[in-house]
This record gives sequence, C-alpha cells and structure tokens, in this order.
Amino acid sequence: MQPRNNVPLAPLTTIGIGGTARWFAEADSEDSIIQALRFAHDRQLPLFVLGGGSNVLISDDGFPGLVLHMTLQGITQQDDLFQVAAGDIWDNFVSFAVERGFAGIECLAGIPGTVGGTPIQNVGAYGQEVSETIAAVRVLDLTTAAFIDLPASACSFSYRRSIFNSTESGRYIVTRVDYRLRPGGAPTLSYADLKNRFEKHPGQPSLAEVSAAVREIRRAKGMLIVPGEPDSHSVGSFFRNPVITENHYARLAAQFPIPVPRYPAGPGKVKLPAAWLVEHAGFSKGYVLGKAGISSRHTLALINRGGATAREIIVLRDRIASAVEHQYGIRLVPEPVWIY
Repeated sequence: MQPRNNVPLAPLTTIGIGGTARWFAEADSEDSIIQALRFAHDRQLPLFVLGGGSNVLISDDGFPGLVLHMTLQGITQQDDLFQVAAGDIWDNFVSFAVERGFAGIECLAGIPGTVGGTPIQNVGAYGQEVSETIAAVRVLDLTTAAFIDLPASACSFSYRRSIFNSTESGRYIVTRVDYRLRPGGAPTLSYADLKNRFEKHPGQPSLAEVSAAVREIRRAKGMLIVPGEPDSHSVGSFFRNPVITENHYARLAAQFPIPVPRYPAGPGKVKLPAAWLVEHAGFSKGYVLGKAGISSRHTLALINRGGATAREIIVLRDRIASAVEHQYGIRLVPEPVWIY
C-alpha cells in the first residue's frame, strides 16, 4: 500500500466529474486496507472508499483526505455459493454466473460498478434485487478494526437501502459479498419490458438470452456504459423512486387529472416512478443546463455533456427536486453519494 497525493478522481467515475484526492491508495487485499486506515489515522485524514465510481458525485474541490480505491479481486464457488471480492466488476460476475447456469442475478446485467457497492444500495433492476441472493457480507468494522461476516438478516435490506447507507453508514468497509444462486433456475420475467421482449419466444428463454435482453434495454435507455456515447456520462438513475402512503396517493389522484402511475410497495404503501414525476414537472429528455443536462434517452440520468462541473450537476439536481416537490409535494431522494 503506497499512497499517492493529488490524484485526479474524475477519470475513476462514470460521470467524469470531480477534483483530486489529497491522498489516494489501492486496496488489493484486506491487509492493505488495514495499512490505509493506519495511514489515515496517523495523519487525522478523513477516509472515503471508492469502488467503480458509478454511484458517486465528487466535488470540484476533490476530497481532502485519503481515497481508498477498492481493487480486491477473486471469485470462489462452493456449490451454489459464490464468494466475490468487493473490487470485482459487477457485470463480469453476472456473466460468470449466467454462463454456469446459475439464476438470481440475470436481470441485473449491465449495471456498472463493483460488487462491493451492491449490498450498500441493495442494487436492483428489472424485477430483481441483490438482497434476494445475498447470503452474507464480509466487512471491516471500523469501530473494532476487525473483519466480520454479516449475515443478510443483519443488513436490514429494503428498497435501495441497507444498514450500510443508513443506520450504520460509515461504520463498515465491504470487502466481499457472498451470493447464493439457483443452479439451473428459471430466469425472472416479472418486469414489463422483459415480458414484452419474450412474449412470442418459443419456450422459456435462457438466462443468457435474458441478461442480453436486459443489456439491450439498458443501452436503449442510455443506462449502459458504452465508450463514446454521450448519454453514458452519468451516475445512472439520479433519483430513487419515491415510496408514499396510500392516503398520500389518494390525495394526488384527486388533485391531478392525469393519473400518476403506481406500483405496490408493501402494506399501505405505493411506489411512484421518479422519471414520470420529473417529466411532468417540466424536465424532459434532452434538457440542457450549461454543460450539464438530462439524457436524451432516460429522464432520470443527469449527464455530463462535456466539461460539466459538480456544481452544475447539483444546480440541475436541485431545480428538478424543487419543481417536483412544488407540484406533487414529494421530495425526491438522490441516489449517488456526494463526496466533498
């Protein structure tokens, strides 16, 4: 572990924005993580753990402490249990599992970032969430400096939420995630886009066909990282789909002539599509604000149109959130982590 100083962070993010790290180190082993913590502690530096850079917006001023870039690699398989290092590319692991006929994450193909980020946000898409397959999460507990394995039941998973980004935010560093997948299992086809794609398919589609279809759908929406595509310079969906009560929804339905789409979200609750709220608050695909903007293919993707600053993205974020709150009384919650 050899820290470097004044390392540019923008190239390590999918949105291509951010200043420099005062100190920067690679974590390719659990021992190197401990060394980095000692380095930061001895110099009283704040610490930030960076994975694939796909769900983060870094300040134009950079980060004043130590950025620890998670690069641990390796997949170990024991029957239906896959132990995957936090620095492995998530989509590579999806392909690894699908090629071996294991179901459970095929609909999560094409999601950028590393494995270590998946339990933090409880990553989900197209009818699946990682919490459905996570057996345990190996972490470094910063309060005790000990590595422990947390069972899924201890992670309090819910929609885009876990202890890692809520009640215990900042306490743990994820070093490995264990997934229990279904050998020979059928693909999940609960999402409308996928149902329509395979409506006339002869027989049940394979896991490979479903994961390929998901990547195609994501690319059509500008949600697949493709070099050279302007809409790829984003952090993915910038806002979470809000979950509100049935009573709140009833008030909205009575107030607006255009029905607001809704999806079940548990007893007494409904989930609303943030993209629909953004569009009906006046922000359409292709909206431009300086060098920032909205993807031409997906309303929830705020993009760097070339040379945008974090400040420009924040201004656009706040304009959208304020407009939605003013019109619908709903405060949108941003997805990406804000680092400053």
